[in-house]
Amino acid sequence: MFAMSTKRFLSNESGAITVDWVVLTAGVVGLALAVIVVISSGAENSSTDITNTLANQVPASSPFDDNQGVASTSDVALD
Repeated sequence: MFAMSTKRFLSNESGAITVDWVVLTAGVVGLALAVIVVISSGAENSSTDITNTLANQVPASSPFDDNQGVASTSDVALD
């Protein structure tokens, strides 16, 4: 009886698909982490370049130059 149940246990393949999925999932997660490591430094460099470019821009004129018609807050109509 023990030999028969051992033989049946060894020939049973119902858990094999679980092992396949675990290995496949671990591979996908590892690949995703590798891609994140490679891309993150490039994205950080691009972000820094954009920040520096925007910080060094000099506007052609002040956006408030056209608001000369309002002398005080009492001139503004509040509804």
